Amino acid sequence: MSQLTRLDAQALNRALLGFDNFFTDFENRFGSQVNNNYPPYNILKRDENSYEIQIAVTGFDKGDITVEIDQNQLIVKGERTDLETAETVYIHRGLASRNFTRSWTLAEYVEVGDGRIKNGVLTIELKRIVPDTLKPRILKIKGE
Repeated sequence: MSQLTRLDAQALNRALLGFDNFFTDFENRFGSQVNNNYPPYNILKRDENSYEIQIAVTGFDKGDITVEIDQNQLIVKGERTDLETAETVYIHRGLASRNFTRSWTLAEYVEVGDGRIKNGVLTIELKRIVPDTLKPRILKIKGE
């Protein structure tokens, strides 16, 4: 006979003091991404410290897209402003044009660079800039 077990999340939060942000971030990151694959995107690694996110935004104008950096979140929103008229009749509609919000959590020391749209693809540059104080260094040894 199987038994249903109930997890008391409040007791877990009390037991793990200081981890509440971890669970909130986890829920925000993965809870909003379930069954959300629009718009499609690529993440490219250009070199050791340079990356790009390419997002397919076909049908959106430059003014329809908002890129926001909020603490360690990169948030891209697309909201179409030109609503179709009642006279528009599609025989086949294969291009999605719905509004979207997509977000990524940025790692430490990652800064968002320029963004540009070309051929229906929004490209956002990311650069990891590690402070000199955290980079490895070689100690000079002095002799007597």
